[in-house]
Amino acid sequence: MSMQSKLKTRGILMLISFMVVLGLIFSPIFPGSGGKVNGLDFMDNLFNMISKGSSYFIPKEISDSEKYAGKMIDVKVAMKDDKQAGETAQILGTVGVQAAASGKDLTVSGDMGAMLKASLADADAMFKNDGQPIADRYGLPEKAVMYNWHTLFGVVGKEMTKQEKFAEAKTFANIQKKALEPSYNYYGVEAKNWKDNMVLIIVALAFYVVYTLWYGFGLMWLFEGLGLKIGH
Repeated sequence: MSMQSKLKTRGILMLISFMVVLGLIFSPIFPGSGGKVNGLDFMDNLFNMISKGSSYFIPKEISDSEKYAGKMIDVKVAMKDDKQAGETAQILGTVGVQAAASGKDLTVSGDMGAMLKASLADADAMFKNDGQPIADRYGLPEKAVMYNWHTLFGVVGKEMTKQEKFAEAKTFANIQKKALEPSYNYYGVEAKNWKDNMVLIIVALAFYVVYTLWYGFGLMWLFEGLGLKIGH
């Protein structure tokens, strides 16, 4: 058998085996929280869990916010729509902060510390996948509550900046990004420590590199076996 024939056979076998493995990757044969999932979903879930395990900043935000206990806030902000303004007023009223909605405009007056404390308690519960008490407390779906907190902190932070209350503005921004966003985005995801999954992470990354080279060499040998050469 000539060298070209060997290269062509080698390339074809590598590409066939590549496609077989690809078929296995897309097959629902990997363990998942809701049953069997395909390989892409399995790895996506794994890295989401590891990412969540590295995103728990809520205790620090709780500690940093304690200095605002008893500090009053009085702002008027615009929410996204009338419905959100009404829901947010309902949430704030539940935690003891005065709020009145008029269209999509929301007037907030009360203890800033109480507002921060309530939002962080909700964020902590959501981060721990315990959303039902939040829904029961406010009479709204838990994800809607967190979305409204997130929107509120964004517009209140901007209003604080306009009032040149930069420390307060930074606090609202930090809680929004480090507590409210992760708790909403990772709701329902189990947190895992990356150190406990080091072997699986290394295997996954190594497989990605090898699998990419596998396809590349398969094509190269097939083309060379067909008498085609890549040059420049």
